Amino acid sequence: MANQDNKIQITAIIAGRPYSIKVAIEDEPVVIRLVKGINEKIKQFQNTYSGRDKQDLLAMTLLTYAVDLQKARTKSNTSQPANQISESLREIENLLDQLIDD
Repeated sequence: MANQDNKIQITAIIAGRPYSIKVAIEDEPVVIRLVKGINEKIKQFQNTYSGRDKQDLLAMTLLTYAVDLQKARTKSNTSQPANQISESLREIENLLDQLIDD
């Protein structure tokens, strides 16, 4: 449901757990895409490191995204793909901040 701040509440399911978050209406497709990517990365780690618990998988996924974010920040902003990666990683960072604040 939208409110006066132009935000909607959505439920992001990450590693099988629901997280209710508020996002700007225009950010909803980005958040959905990021959640899908996060879950795919978790599944990759789960297949590679069977026997690990969800917290380990989440930590490895977070570390992967953090490394990508750091690389994108230190890389020159002259190339378009790097700018797109930086933007995606900033959106991931914002999503993680929202999830932590809940």
